[in-house]
Amino acid sequence: MTTETNSFLNAFKDAFAPVTGALKNVQNLEVPEAARDFVKRSANTAKDRAAEIHTGADKLTGAIETAVAGSVTETAKISRSIQKAIYEDASAFFAGIDRLASAKSFSEAVQIQADLVRTQGEVAVARAKSASEYVGKLFADSAKSAQDNLSKVVAFNKVA
Repeated sequence: MTTETNSFLNAFKDAFAPVTGALKNVQNLEVPEAARDFVKRSANTAKDRAAEIHTGADKLTGAIETAVAGSVTETAKISRSIQKAIYEDASAFFAGIDRLASAKSFSEAVQIQADLVRTQGEVAVARAKSASEYVGKLFADSAKSAQDNLSKVVAFNKVA
């Protein structure tokens, strides 16, 4: 019985030997230089276009900000922060593609991708913390302003 089992296992191993050999070689597979260069050029072109769009959006926000005052200033700050975050994300994405294109093996590409995901998670946490602090400050300032206005109304009513 064990001889039959061993011969079956050996036949199974022999049948799948090319597949296991190919999987071992995938980690050492080199990405052609031409492919890496193409991806780098494409990423750089897209990054330049993203910078142009960012500049145009920034100019538009500046025009809106000067045309309208008061609460729109806060909206413009928020809009700029969002635009900056989008631009930073796009830049990080294209830099990540550039780094991935430089990978010479599959395992190196996997490590680069893992580092990019970890970094993006840290950025998201920092942004969430910053946004919650900003909203808290905005509410505190609004409450203070409302309290001051209410005090003025109460003082005016006492005089009258």
